[in-house]
Amino acid sequence: MTRILPILLAAVLLIGGGAYYMSQNNGTVPGISVAEAQDAGTDVELAPDMVMGDENAPLTIIEYASFTCPHCANFHSTVFKDLKKNYVDTGKVKYIHREVYFDRFGLWAGMIARCGGDERYFGLTGMIYDGQKEWIGDGDPSTILDNLRKIGRTAGMTDGQMDTCLQDEGKAQSMVAAYQQNATADEINATPSFVIDGETYSNMSYDDFAKLIDEKLGS
Repeated sequence: MTRILPILLAAVLLIGGGAYYMSQNNGTVPGISVAEAQDAGTDVELAPDMVMGDENAPLTIIEYASFTCPHCANFHSTVFKDLKKNYVDTGKVKYIHREVYFDRFGLWAGMIARCGGDERYFGLTGMIYDGQKEWIGDGDPSTILDNLRKIGRTAGMTDGQMDTCLQDEGKAQSMVAAYQQNATADEINATPSFVIDGETYSNMSYDDFAKLIDEKLGS
């Protein structure tokens, strides 16, 4: 259990009106202190981690990323695919994807991704990152929602299923609470960031990633 900052939840959940915002300065994460969250007064249960790979893999990588962060989309279209093929699929790495919410649109994307359940989650995240520019478009909230629903339909979900997920305030609260607690605990201040074997690293090339992983695995 943790406490959530209601003003943040209101900002990311609001559908109508307001100006579109997306971070353009290397994915800097807005600061949210534990004290601020605890003083807000709402207890919620943390959303579970989304995990790919062998639970007993010798090395765990935690990625912190935002669905509206261009650097994160680039990472997933380049580095991540090779990491998955060479390390996750081979049982060497357990990979955890933790969502960071700069804005309501990133939260909506996360709710659509989780709406498909554990089996569809990583397939949906890949589609969301790959189509980031297209579904964000001109930043109009209603258009973004429509575009995210199109991605969900492509993955086999119905409009009714997605509407139920998007209207689930309890799930939204638990997702934001998990983001706040985990990012604070790991001292995350930018996306994408990675926690590997307990140490935090910034974005890097596949070659640098592979070298680091091999060193930690003793390969």
